[in-house]
Amino acid sequence: MQGPVGSEQGAPHVPVLLHEVLSALAPLAGAHVVDGTFGAGGYSRALLAAGATVTGIDRDPNVRPFADALEREFPSRFRFLAGAFAELDQLAEQPVDGVVLDLGVSSMQLDEPERGFSFMREGPLDMRMASDGESAADLVNGLDEASLANLLFAYGEERKSRRIAHSIVAARADKPIATTAELARLIESAIGRKPGDAHPATRSFQALRIAVNDEFGQLVEGLFASERLLSEGGRLAVVTFHSLEDRIVKRFFDPEKGGPAQSRHLPRATSEVLRWVDVARAIKPSAAEIARNPRSRSAVLRSARRSAAPSRAVNIAGLGVPQFRGVA
Repeated sequence: MQGPVGSEQGAPHVPVLLHEVLSALAPLAGAHVVDGTFGAGGYSRALLAAGATVTGIDRDPNVRPFADALEREFPSRFRFLAGAFAELDQLAEQPVDGVVLDLGVSSMQLDEPERGFSFMREGPLDMRMASDGESAADLVNGLDEASLANLLFAYGEERKSRRIAHSIVAARADKPIATTAELARLIESAIGRKPGDAHPATRSFQALRIAVNDEFGQLVEGLFASERLLSEGGRLAVVTFHSLEDRIVKRFFDPEKGGPAQSRHLPRATSEVLRWVDVARAIKPSAAEIARNPRSRSAVLRSARRSAAPSRAVNIAGLGVPQFRGVA
């Protein structure tokens, strides 16, 4: 996937931090790599070109033409499986030497107005990656005011969430909010816009997309699935597009980062067995890459190598996963 909601029109379908991802997963010749967020196939194609065998996974049925093209071009080394990356250890055949997860929404999805991901294109207020379940319109028109404000704050870090939620509830009393443009105009009217700032709907659209697609739940499940799938020496590379995701990945690789501060006056607690070693520093796009592909500007790559320690049970404690409480 290539970038956040609301990215610039006309930006190409370019894999973000491609060279850095390939380096994080090296050596690739003869390796089996799972591309858990296949999208338009940019990472998969580069991995195949580097000599890897690739299993692509995606829950979006619209990616099928891209997968079909790679299956024709690399019939013995590429396989596509429909499904969520949260289930990648159940879908992919072992042994697996590497996993790449590129989070967020893809350029392909952003550029299709009928998917409703971008406030820069008029379309139905949808945002569903798998085309099933509740849509963004269901949440916007169904949540009570307090729940809607809590969602925007928890998942979008929107400080003006209460004002936005109040305006949404008042507007929908006349008629349901049905399109991306309607919602974007409503948010801009509610909180204003300063010259040079990001569009005022950016954080709200992010929050709704995350909620609709259970992105934090999928991320946590996908990280632990990768831990179960990879044997000793296998590498995991994760590209995130906002600070909430990046915090989860950082703490997953190094659980002690998310633990409580320890008093220097108490005996030191026993450190947890490390499931991940050679944890690389966070890598961000260069100025040159951002100039070529503006959608890369918020991307962060983190990677690590699997140790021999047994995998953990799924547990969100200490990962800093935002919690939203509300009912439709």
